[in-house]
Amino acid sequence: QVQLVESGGGLVQAGGSLRLSCAASGIIFSINSMGWYRQAPGKQRDLVATITSSGSTKYKDSVQGRFTISRDNAKNTVFLQMSSLKPEDTAVYYCNAVIVTRGRSGSFEYWGQGTQVTVSS
Repeated sequence: QVQLVESGGGLVQAGGSLRLSCAASGIIFSINSMGWYRQAPGKQRDLVATITSSGSTKYKDSVQGRFTISRDNAKNTVFLQMSSLKPEDTAVYYCNAVIVTRGRSGSFEYWGQGTQVTVSS
C-alpha cells in the first residue's frame, strides 16, 4: 500500500504564505510525478500544480507566479510554497502522485486525504 501524508495547511491572512508538504510512503519503486489539486465548496477538484521526475512543472494560470512546486526525490516528498495568498485560494488541497509500486507492473495514481487551506481577507 502507498500512502500520501500531507501537512502544512491552516488559516492565513490574505497576502500571507503557507508551505504544504506531502510525503509518499510504502513499497515504492519510482514516482513519475507528484502534484497538488484543490477543491472549494461546491466546486470540482482542479489542478493546482504538478512536477515530473525530471523537474518539469505545470501550474494553474491563477496561481502562476505565486505558487512554487518542488520535490525532494530522496524523501519522496513534494512541496507547494504558496505566497501572496488570496481568499479565492481557500480550498481543500489534495496531494497526488503517480507511482510505480514494487512488485506491480505499470503506474497507479494515489491521493492524500486533503488539507484545509483558509485565507481570510
